[in-house]
Amino acid sequence: MSKQLSTRITNLPASATLAMAAKARELKQQGIDIIGLSLGEPDFNTPEFIKEAAIKAVQDNYNSYTPVDGYLDLKEAICRKFKRDNHINYQPSQIVVSTGAKQSIANAIQVLVDPGDDVLLVAPYWVSYAAIVMLAEGNPIEIYSDIETDFKITPQQLEAAITPKTKMVVINSPNNPSGSVYTEAEYRALATVLEKHPDIYILSDEIYEHINYGVPHFSFACIESMYDRTITVNGVAKAFAMTGWRVGYIGAPDWIAKACTKMQGQITSGTNCIAQRATIAALDAPVEQIRYMIDEFASRRELILDLLSTINGFKLNQPKGAFYVFPDVSHYFGKTIKGKKIENASDFALYLLEEAHVATVTGEAFGCPNNIRISYAASTKEIVEAIKRIKEALA
Repeated sequence: MSKQLSTRITNLPASATLAMAAKARELKQQGIDIIGLSLGEPDFNTPEFIKEAAIKAVQDNYNSYTPVDGYLDLKEAICRKFKRDNHINYQPSQIVVSTGAKQSIANAIQVLVDPGDDVLLVAPYWVSYAAIVMLAEGNPIEIYSDIETDFKITPQQLEAAITPKTKMVVINSPNNPSGSVYTEAEYRALATVLEKHPDIYILSDEIYEHINYGVPHFSFACIESMYDRTITVNGVAKAFAMTGWRVGYIGAPDWIAKACTKMQGQITSGTNCIAQRATIAALDAPVEQIRYMIDEFASRRELILDLLSTINGFKLNQPKGAFYVFPDVSHYFGKTIKGKKIENASDFALYLLEEAHVATVTGEAFGCPNNIRISYAASTKEIVEAIKRIKEALA
């Protein structure tokens, strides 16, 4: 029997973040002390009030299949959250709850993108966007930015990238991997361009909205002319330290929400019942209840920026959100360090893993080949030791 995989899966790139995490685990199993700064996963425990809601759900015998698009009272809680935090009015019929924001993104792209359609990805972008577009047989098209522009694109760049084949633009603020945050004025300027192209949809990934440091979060769907064309994606993984609970959701026009429900009904059906009950408690709670995590991330941001600024060849900006730094390390390209030639960011990240025993992620995976992503969702002790190791490995 021939072992012939589909062209679809053969051509699909592996997730760079998960691949680096797997490589780090492999070295750990060999007894090597690896500090993992590659995954975007808060190192906090899920807050007690959320865990208590989950325990109550178990005791209340929530154990049956859930509605494909989520429990009605959870969808109502999501509507309240959108109104309170984002000033967007959604009805429960416009909400779809999924197994993580990644599935929410995949649903939206699958139901809107046809083979041959172009999807504009604002670089740097999360590693899975391009792969998800490829699975829909669309064309991922990068709009490049770099550290000189604080990793943001201009309206002129957006206009120049649009063609008759453009079906969707994917935006993400606060941004993974750069931590950059678009202001309301910057988003409105982009919307002015999109108003001239009424057949283009906007997927706004806002999973890091609460993890910001001084720049108010602004939702793209708040722009009146964009409301009927925007799919707002969010979830509880990052801000509530609930990565393993796997709950994401969208707010979108009714017809898109119905299509996403139809898609999900043939893939996974409804999201875990206990996790949904816990999510109601998370979303109904005041944001102040998770402020301690945001404050700790802010403190770590200052620490890691101070430490990295002492390393020759690291070019830094100051991220305004999320929990990543995204330094330009092109200074090292073409150089040989301890007998190892560094040609690109992938070589550099691999060198740091093998020599410094610190796991990071190459910027090539995010559409920015001069950079590496370093997560500071780790303890202060780990951050200090990791940057010390990196500095020594590059000395």
